[in-house]
Amino acid sequence: MRTRPLKVALLGCGVVGSEVARIMTTHADDLTARIGAPVELAGVAVRRPDRVRAGIDPALVTTDATALVKRGDIDVVVEVIGGIEPARTLITTAFEHGASVVSANKALLAQDGAALHKAAEDHGEDLYYEAAVAGAIPLIRPLRESLAGDKVNRVLGIVNGTTNFILDKMDSSGAGYQEALDEATALGYAEADPTADVEGFDAAAKAAILAGIAFHTRVRLDDVYREGMTEVTAADFASARQMGCTIKLLAICERAEDGESVTARVHPAMIPLSHPLASVREAYNAVFVESEAAGQLMFYGPGAGGAPTASAVLGDLVAVCRNKLDGSTGPGESAYTRLPVSPMGEVVTRYHISLDVADKPGVLAQVATVFAEHGVSIDTVRQSGKDGEASLVVVTHRASDASLSGVVEALRKLDTVRGVASIMRVEGE
Repeated sequence: MRTRPLKVALLGCGVVGSEVARIMTTHADDLTARIGAPVELAGVAVRRPDRVRAGIDPALVTTDATALVKRGDIDVVVEVIGGIEPARTLITTAFEHGASVVSANKALLAQDGAALHKAAEDHGEDLYYEAAVAGAIPLIRPLRESLAGDKVNRVLGIVNGTTNFILDKMDSSGAGYQEALDEATALGYAEADPTADVEGFDAAAKAAILAGIAFHTRVRLDDVYREGMTEVTAADFASARQMGCTIKLLAICERAEDGESVTARVHPAMIPLSHPLASVREAYNAVFVESEAAGQLMFYGPGAGGAPTASAVLGDLVAVCRNKLDGSTGPGESAYTRLPVSPMGEVVTRYHISLDVADKPGVLAQVATVFAEHGVSIDTVRQSGKDGEASLVVVTHRASDASLSGVVEALRKLDTVRGVASIMRVEGE
């Protein structure tokens, strides 16, 4: 066994970074045995050096992250500061100075993953990022290694714990969106500004990463269609229950049936209670993978939090350190298929549309005519109302998103349609 330690620089020492440092210290002997050499925390870059950090030698703390990654004796840089800059520059600088990188930075990888992979390859270093998607759940490595010989056709998942907690509370207690959000904030599941979570930005970044790996093509954040879940109401859940469904914010990555393109999208959707994702409760994450040879696979577990995310970081750290000892690198970017990302309009699925309409004869016929004129077939219709006001719920067969958009635009022009109260996709069937 090699006695000279592998030196690790830690960029960021917040919730995740402090757990990484703690595990490196408390599990030092186990890590040494698993890697084949000791690992040493050689420096910790932070913004606020005066903050007390239990278990970390103050002499290791610095505010000069650039100098730390440029030292030349650093073997692995662990980046958990997040954001685009200075993380991007620090990671590329680490490669230039002979260090491999373990990152949890989903936003950066979704935006500039191709460039970062190339920089790693150019300098013969590793870029690992298991912690960037779904926290502790082993997902990136199974997709790019265990399923490397298979053909993945679909990835469907709950990849944001905050939104799943909110929707789960709305479903189980009948709470409204704001009430459920307030509870999530009080329990620490939601940030003071929850926009990245509830508007789907966080999940969209993860979808871009998953699609790129699953389909061996480049998918950037800008390629991912995104809708948030702030407009989901208690009435939507009531309607979902009548259909034997619940509502989840889903990241959906699919290969087209002809294999010539892919799609990536994030939006709320109704899914049948019989689907494995329907039973994912609280702030947990789960990802459902469909491949040709392996069939259907389910990955489930805590998708956020200091210790779970640090677990994924440490798994990558062990793998990268082993590669360092062997003088090798792990799998890099696989984008050989060069498949285009189709626009949302070409996505085909089912829809649940709730309309506020006038309660008088002929309304249903008018609405049905609009659907027919746009080539959208109706599966079921449910109508209720009194005193001149009515609610009409239409569930369609599979149709393109562009066709459904045409239906909605035409419905809004009908005098008998007071408003389109809700549009929800139906997935997982």
